[in-house]
Amino acid sequence: MNRRILWLAIPAIISNITTPLLSLADTAIVGHLGSAVPLAAIAVGGSAFNLLYWLFAFLRMGTSGLTAQAYGAKDVATQRIVLKKALTVATVAGLLMIALGWPIAAGVLWFMDVNGDTYAMAQQYILILIWGAPASLGNYALTGWFLGMQDSRTPMWISIIINVVNIPVSVALVYGAGWGVAGCAVGSLVAQWLGFLIGLWKSRNVCASLGGPSLDGHLAQPHPSSVSWRAFFSINFDILLRTACLVAVTLWFTRVGASQGVITLAVNALLMQLFVLFSYTMDGFAFAGEALVGRFVGANDGKSLRRCIRALLGWGFLWALLFTVLYTVGGEAFLRLLSNDEGVIAASREYFYWGVTVPMAGFLAFTWDGVFIGATMTRRMLVAMASGMVVFFAVYLGVFPLWGNHALWLAFILYLLTRGISQTFLVKPLFKGLKDKRLKDERLIE
Repeated sequence: MNRRILWLAIPAIISNITTPLLSLADTAIVGHLGSAVPLAAIAVGGSAFNLLYWLFAFLRMGTSGLTAQAYGAKDVATQRIVLKKALTVATVAGLLMIALGWPIAAGVLWFMDVNGDTYAMAQQYILILIWGAPASLGNYALTGWFLGMQDSRTPMWISIIINVVNIPVSVALVYGAGWGVAGCAVGSLVAQWLGFLIGLWKSRNVCASLGGPSLDGHLAQPHPSSVSWRAFFSINFDILLRTACLVAVTLWFTRVGASQGVITLAVNALLMQLFVLFSYTMDGFAFAGEALVGRFVGANDGKSLRRCIRALLGWGFLWALLFTVLYTVGGEAFLRLLSNDEGVIAASREYFYWGVTVPMAGFLAFTWDGVFIGATMTRRMLVAMASGMVVFFAVYLGVFPLWGNHALWLAFILYLLTRGISQTFLVKPLFKGLKDKRLKDERLIE
């Protein structure tokens, strides 16, 4: 079981670490143009797409759980149908984003209070890069599907290819062709579409290797246990609402930090990188949980399911312990890699222990998220997230007048703990009547 987990988790960790490199590469490339304006434009445009695509994370999570259960049940028809529906939603949503490109750009730039030269460059960046929306959302769907098919290596290689292509193409267009910010956007656009087309080609080969009639044939005559559109949207709507709760906490955390001044905002941004780094790596084990839990639920294999969950919790604890030690010993050195401002580094020492607390406070939530997604217990996962959000805002409102920024961090730590602890209790129904679990939920029946 440990080998199975690591076989899936390690490529997922590598893939997750490469994910932020796309925007990081764009920032580094335009950061040497000799002006702050292109850098500001990239920051604004990158933030806009991060938020937009974040809201569509359900395409990955919902697809992985449903596909993994179909894989465990050896239901080839449903494996294909879930992929088809996920790609359909990704395509429609991506085309809709393209059609609304101008209003989206205007709304983002108004919200971020951008003007002058930065406005023009950021608008240009957004309006070019938005043509990659179908590819980016399609990659979410493909990543979830490959993961459900117990394959985390293909998404890893696709992520690596996207970054390897993006950097030289962007450099050539920005400096060689003199396109500036537009060259950066086109470079990212080319990389996104290439990654999507490779993933699409690979998925077609996998579907062909499954045997039986073609995908179109299965859709014309649906399998009795295939996932309905109502089921697909019900599960993904739960995940969308969960993501909205997560976004609310994150945006409020940033807003409150900004209201306390530039130094506090910078300190919070630096310390939050400790959470980001841990979450990107910890998600590798969550992804392994999605794939394996869904597989064992689909196969009605209660014994393997329990072994899997125990092993996942063990790995999550060890990973959190490792990061706690690393942050305790070398956390300040890591912060100095991100900033050379001695004032910010000195101010961060007052709050540093909150960042060190994050791994132990959060590992349960990340681990259970993988379990709940694999078991398609999305409604219960939403309840846990909503509970965590309520605790976050309750603690903030009650304690912030007394403790200031410390209260904000306390609220964030308790938000993570509430998610993990509540899911520990909410998971119990998964083990009751497991023999009837596969497709028991009426939402999953066509």
